[in-house]
Amino acid sequence: MRIFDPHIHMTSRTTDDYERMAAAGVRAVVEPAFWLGQPRTGVGSFTDYFDSLIGWEPFRAGQFGVRHHATIALNPKEANDPRCRPVLDVLPRYLDKDGVVAVGEIGYDSMTPEEDDAFAAQLALAVAHDLPALVHTPHRDKARGVERSLAVVAESGIEPGRVVLDHLNEVTVAAVRETSCWLGFSIYPDTKMSPPRMVELLRAYGTERVLVNSAADWGRSDPLLTRATGEAMRRAGFTDDDVDRVLWRNPVEFYGQSGRLDLADDDAAEPTFAGNSILRGGS
Repeated sequence: MRIFDPHIHMTSRTTDDYERMAAAGVRAVVEPAFWLGQPRTGVGSFTDYFDSLIGWEPFRAGQFGVRHHATIALNPKEANDPRCRPVLDVLPRYLDKDGVVAVGEIGYDSMTPEEDDAFAAQLALAVAHDLPALVHTPHRDKARGVERSLAVVAESGIEPGRVVLDHLNEVTVAAVRETSCWLGFSIYPDTKMSPPRMVELLRAYGTERVLVNSAADWGRSDPLLTRATGEAMRRAGFTDDDVDRVLWRNPVEFYGQSGRLDLADDDAAEPTFAGNSILRGGS
């Protein structure tokens, strides 16, 4: 089973996770820029973070044979903080970087006017930089958030097939399926979506335009739940081709629209982060 996790926050995971993921069949990941769990106080903390997403993390992943890509954005939660809004001005230089395969995570947290503005501005950046967009749907009032997100996407002029709405569930999937947008599902131990529920949705809606991810972060999450979903699909009677489509070919197709997806085999982990000492045992 080959796996491409299209939404996982590896900054919050250990190297042991990379090792376990590689052993489970994870060959590639996309790491979206997101909230770090506490407020950031200025643009500099974002640029340092973005630099790590395009430099340090690809190096760390490469030691285990995992190809790492990123999406870059001002996340919805911090779009409400005036100290963070100038991040929008520095995004263009990151959106031109190799390995950046989409604008994201963008969208809604609390559906405020500030989030409206940041969402629209970053969809415009996606169009200008010819990149797909990864849209975070809010954890609260999700149905209204999805409806509003679809309206903003329609107004932006971006091609719907270049947009994925993530963190969907049984309540929201039908509305997105009626569009040409992609459907993203985050598999979690307790919340969002489970492998058995995901199997039922695949039975009902099919495997086209579906992205299944672990979205693993600092909270209770599991970077191997993509593998568990594939195993659940097999037990439910889905074919190996169905599993490969959902867990590999679909994310390759979606992020391949960026023109920057690099899945070439690379057995040599060459240092790409100036001054790192990890290959010397941290000494």
